[in-house]
Amino acid sequence: MTINKVYDNFHDALKDIRDHATIMMGGFGGTGGMPRYLILALRDQGAKDLTIVSNTAGIATAMGFGTPPGIKPIDHSVLIENGQVSKVIASFPVSPSPSKPSSFELAYKKGKVDLELVPQGTLAERIRAGGAGIPAFYTPTGVGTLIAKDKETRVFSGREYLLEYALKADFAFIWAQYADTLGNLVYRGTSRNFNAVMATAATVTIAEVNEIVQPGQIDPETIHTPGIYVNRIVKRPNN
Repeated sequence: MTINKVYDNFHDALKDIRDHATIMMGGFGGTGGMPRYLILALRDQGAKDLTIVSNTAGIATAMGFGTPPGIKPIDHSVLIENGQVSKVIASFPVSPSPSKPSSFELAYKKGKVDLELVPQGTLAERIRAGGAGIPAFYTPTGVGTLIAKDKETRVFSGREYLLEYALKADFAFIWAQYADTLGNLVYRGTSRNFNAVMATAATVTIAEVNEIVQPGQIDPETIHTPGIYVNRIVKRPNN
């Protein structure tokens, strides 16, 4: 039987996303590695009360950076502005400029969305643990800060550590440069950031890619995410 994970359009690739889903979204500071077309399709699909797990809570739209000239920045902000997000789990949820608050900041101040702030390294490790089947781990990051509030602690070799729990999601939206029809992925540059680890930690991983090739056309030594972790693939429009 031939396995083909390619979907004809973004709408069909995420039509089964329901209200209250938890969705991991790749990307870093700007829109590098951001699955912008999946985000736009989710906006149009309309699922609500979503929990978004990402490094940021959408800052590129406010700042206007991270995309080539002439292309509008697209990130989680469009979902927040559309009233679809009830909670964000992120490391950098605010705009770097106080004079240009992000959509998340405005919604948070109005009590329309909740925040779980997680240090960046801890966020990456919680996601990795989720993908590896590790339920929890101890880390020294955050000890003695607000991050430690109500968290279990233990002392190892005279140093205090926080207990952090793994993160898993119903869906992961990721971006890659190349995919073959089996779902093997290759990222480019900084787009490897959170995309690769998120691909392992979701029940359904959907990859937005620039190019789709046939099995065997990607050197096995260059594959960053094996196809076993990827359920659906959609090609970006050529623009």
